[in-house]
Amino acid sequence: MMHGGAGNGGMRPVARAAQAYQASAAHRGLRAQEADVFRRVIGALRAARLADPITRTRALADNRRLWIAVVDLVRDPDNALPVDLRAAIASVGLSVQREMNRDLPDLDFLISVNESIAEGLGGTG
Repeated sequence: MMHGGAGNGGMRPVARAAQAYQASAAHRGLRAQEADVFRRVIGALRAARLADPITRTRALADNRRLWIAVVDLVRDPDNALPVDLRAAIASVGLSVQREMNRDLPDLDFLISVNESIAEGLGGTG
């Protein structure tokens, strides 16, 4: 990108928007970004309630990937969270995974768990 001497006046609007988003994301905390991930999955699970089977399957797959990652992260011995908190999160994650393995997972349960985690991260579920 070219930067003119008079600020960003010469930048295209899309480039300015992308730059502004990157700057705001850099200033947001990791916990807020993590809460956003949970909120996106919550939205997909809510939409999946009345959706076609493919949309439902995608939402459930996204939730599964999220929780596999969460459990893997809290099991990492280098994780800085307190051991008791890591164990509690892992326990919740395993409950979510058991629910996900059912023929018809309870979407309301999955949404509720994800909302609790998002709220705990400082988001608003």
